[in-house]
Amino acid sequence: MSKSKDKSAPAAAKPWLASYPDVVKPEIGPIEDASLGDMMMKACAQFSTRPAFTSMGKSLTFAQLEEASTHVAAWLQSKGLKKGARVAIMMPNVLQYPVALMAILRAGCIVVNVNPLYTPRELEHQLKDSGAEAIFILENFATTLQTVVKNTEVKHIVVAAMGDMLGLKGHIVNLVVRRVKKMVPAWSLPGHVPFKQVLSEGRSKTFTKVDVGQDDVAFLQYTGGTTGVSKGATLLHRNILANVQQTELWLESAYTKRPRPERQTFVCPLPLYHIYALTVNAFMGMRLGAENLLIANPRDIPAFVKELGKYQINVFPGLNTLFNALLNNEDFQKLDFKPLFLTFGGGMAVQRAVADRWQKLTGIVISEGYGLSETSPVVTTNRFDATEFSGTIGLPIPSTEIVIRDEDGKDVSLGEVGEICIRGPQVMAGYWNRPDETAKVMTADGYFKSGDMGFMDDKGYVKIVDRKKDMILVSGFNVYPNEIEDVIAMHPGVLEVAAVGVPDEKSGEVPKVFVVKKDPNLTEKEVIDFCRDKLTAYKRPKHVEFRTELPKTNVGKILRRELR
Repeated sequence: MSKSKDKSAPAAAKPWLASYPDVVKPEIGPIEDASLGDMMMKACAQFSTRPAFTSMGKSLTFAQLEEASTHVAAWLQSKGLKKGARVAIMMPNVLQYPVALMAILRAGCIVVNVNPLYTPRELEHQLKDSGAEAIFILENFATTLQTVVKNTEVKHIVVAAMGDMLGLKGHIVNLVVRRVKKMVPAWSLPGHVPFKQVLSEGRSKTFTKVDVGQDDVAFLQYTGGTTGVSKGATLLHRNILANVQQTELWLESAYTKRPRPERQTFVCPLPLYHIYALTVNAFMGMRLGAENLLIANPRDIPAFVKELGKYQINVFPGLNTLFNALLNNEDFQKLDFKPLFLTFGGGMAVQRAVADRWQKLTGIVISEGYGLSETSPVVTTNRFDATEFSGTIGLPIPSTEIVIRDEDGKDVSLGEVGEICIRGPQVMAGYWNRPDETAKVMTADGYFKSGDMGFMDDKGYVKIVDRKKDMILVSGFNVYPNEIEDVIAMHPGVLEVAAVGVPDEKSGEVPKVFVVKKDPNLTEKEVIDFCRDKLTAYKRPKHVEFRTELPKTNVGKILRRELR
């Protein structure tokens, strides 16, 4: 008994609470809504006339979103899809996404988010593993589904076209997408139903409200598969509802520096099928009555910047590679940043060089946070009233506990590196149909083992040093790629950088960096010399390879494993 008491001793101390902003309570209140569908319905009633989601110049008001979702939910019910049925969404940020999302949740079904850029192999695994019975897919990706659908349990296929919800302009958009840009490879899915037909058929059907509670499953959020086979994190309605309340409570600190805007506009450049945008943009944005500006292809930086110029953006969630690309665009530098009061960085480490340039240009500090698919996602974040970039992932958000543990599962002291372990209402119920994998990551006292290595300082701020498996072992010394990348990113001739470990006869492994040049004349020697006074000898890169681009996930995270 005394042993378990001992374990909770450091947790009881919670050093981070002393660093909290005055306006933020340490715990969230009871979860206010029975389900995510109920929360969305409440927002639609409260903000009915406001724009909820805007895409390519066309807005969907909260009232229109509710109406469209009712028709789609009625259609799903008419096809015999019962509470608990899994329904996949394989679409980028288009207006059909929030409509399908809300419809599936209101029908009591479980959303299976699918990355539209998946290969047939990845898609087949996810559809089979989740047991999805229906899928909403954008026609641009239908050819991928065509190759594998016969091997899955999918019975209902709804195919959307880019311009479906854009009114008259939609016909032009579809023509350009299909004929001019040739973005829709030929496909054939017998028995599929067009999205517009679902809306019109659903109009004549009656939607029956489903009794959905906080303990029902809302999402199967598949993790990137960086650890082999992709697994579905089972997220309950209460996990995401809690995380929305936690994040919203934290938002209070942003209003101490800038007045709370009457209506907020969020930009949504990260895909809604990714847990970060899903919780922060779709759910928290709706709850606040905000307008979400959907960006279908954030990689097209000139088009993205043009779109940004038409709106007054207040909240900008993004990640390091995106911020970096924008800062290197001349038109972005001319935008008006006065309405901006919050920039939120997540998904990967934000580099100090990027954060400094962002603050200089926009006047706003990037508030770096941290989260995972398994934690719905937000776990820690920096204060939104901070005056400078901290270089840490911040403090545990309300109702969240973090302990740092060693290989034997023992808590380590403040300042010591170990595995970041998380406990809180946002932690998943487990991996879908994988009790073996769930057992590996959940501790007896209810903590989720993140697989990330880091430490907590005496003020409660957490610093990630790296993924366990990305660590480079040089003659027994741990070298963290993030640290090397941070240093090299400061070189004015470097656009992007990634560090990995490569085998070495003498020391087991040595660091190697892959660099995309900003200055075409940059040499290998210059890169290595630049590190000389900033990194100890064993941390310095021994090899430099120049590339025109680095492999990234669809969200923009650099894939170190592919470079290895």
